[in-house]
Amino acid sequence: MSTFLISCGGTGGHLSPGIALAEGLAERGHAATLLISQKRVDARLIEKYPHLRFVPIPGAPFTLEPAGFARFVVSQTKGFFVSWKLVRTTRPAGIVGFGGFTTAAIIVAGKLRGVPVALHEANRIPGRAIRSLSRFARRVYLPPGVDLPGVRAGVVRNVGLPVRREIVRLPREEACRQLGLDPSKKVLAIFGGSQGATVLNDWARRELPHLAAEGIQLYCVTGLGKGAPEVLALKSSADRSPVKAVFVPFSDQVAALLSAADLVIARAGAGSIAEMIRCETPSVVIPYPHAADDHQRANALWFEQHGGAVVIDQAKLQSDLGGAVRSLIADDARLAGIRANLRRLDQASPLSMILDDLESFNPPGKTSA
Repeated sequence: MSTFLISCGGTGGHLSPGIALAEGLAERGHAATLLISQKRVDARLIEKYPHLRFVPIPGAPFTLEPAGFARFVVSQTKGFFVSWKLVRTTRPAGIVGFGGFTTAAIIVAGKLRGVPVALHEANRIPGRAIRSLSRFARRVYLPPGVDLPGVRAGVVRNVGLPVRREIVRLPREEACRQLGLDPSKKVLAIFGGSQGATVLNDWARRELPHLAAEGIQLYCVTGLGKGAPEVLALKSSADRSPVKAVFVPFSDQVAALLSAADLVIARAGAGSIAEMIRCETPSVVIPYPHAADDHQRANALWFEQHGGAVVIDQAKLQSDLGGAVRSLIADDARLAGIRANLRRLDQASPLSMILDDLESFNPPGKTSA
């Protein structure tokens, strides 16, 4: 058995694939410790994984704003010393970083102690942490078709994002029952990522009467701190039958939500896209316009080019989103075509590829470093 350290804190897009990797390692007889941030979203997401070991470490995002930069330096320094001690005591066979502000300290500590390190970038444009730390890595995992200039030959492997084993498509009627929805009516889900999206929440509130009038149920994941749970009962204009609208700050029923939904409105984070592919859920994606290096736009355009989604810019949300949603959710033939495209996109097995590669870091007969 080997031990691995996985740095994956800060957002659901980093933490979810880290959990997927840890569970895959456990199934192969290895141990894993997941390094997470001290943010509320991390604490909430890990609640359903008591069988995994999580260690919060200090860290703060990089910024040039003076006070923020001071926090960054202090927290990263603390994070480095915590990481150094962790590497020394666990003696891991390898360290895997999924990007974000929790990654740098453990990767540097591992490199200084001679531990093989790997980095995984899920977005179509590699982030600052991956670009900066790639010189230390034995392996850099990048999405298919993406490269990283300056990385020495043989380091890059093109693989997708590992998805948690619980994220699988469920029978739609079962998924609707789990969420308290009527399977005979259309379902529109709004899924703004692990932290929610205020502009999508606001759009949902404004459009709710019109959606209900057309018999479309709504399930909106608003994000932690963006409102209390709420269930509303409205009526359709056609037959006056009840139409439910649900607002929740957080959902750990992602598979049920994506399986129940006929259509999702979502941000274009790599994690959300990977989960919608796995659950074969058609979507309208709204790239977050302030994402670093505009990476969500690159993700969204790739997704659209492969027939998995319709892309609408946030600047056109008010003018274009309502019409696009109504047109698409009513077109069963088009939805079926998108699902077929999503099935084709899900033919690879990123988790197996990464696990095979990591095991080559520490071949049988050799103990952990």
